Amino acid sequence: MTDDAPYSRFYVFLARRWWAAFILLGVSFVLGGLVTLNLLHTLSANVEFVSSYGLDALREGGFRQCVEIVVSGYFAAACYVVFKLCEKVLVERLSKKKQGIDS
Repeated sequence: MTDDAPYSRFYVFLARRWWAAFILLGVSFVLGGLVTLNLLHTLSANVEFVSSYGLDALREGGFRQCVEIVVSGYFAAACYVVFKLCEKVLVERLSKKKQGIDS
């Protein structure tokens, strides 16, 4: 990917509406933090449950919970990506005198 690549429509939307980027940055930061915190607690409880009861734990919902932990991890990663995109938009807006995308 080169630096000459055109920006995505979502990036252009955020660049033109910096206030939306700021709000989305805050929401994704909080959601990502909450999901990550819950993820650590759930993972430690799941590991303890499965290590104590073995295959019975997996049959009684331990495997389903493992899948939910993986999905939560991907959701937290998506929140982080949205956060970083909004951060990039806002930093570029603050660091440049004039931007071609900005109206």
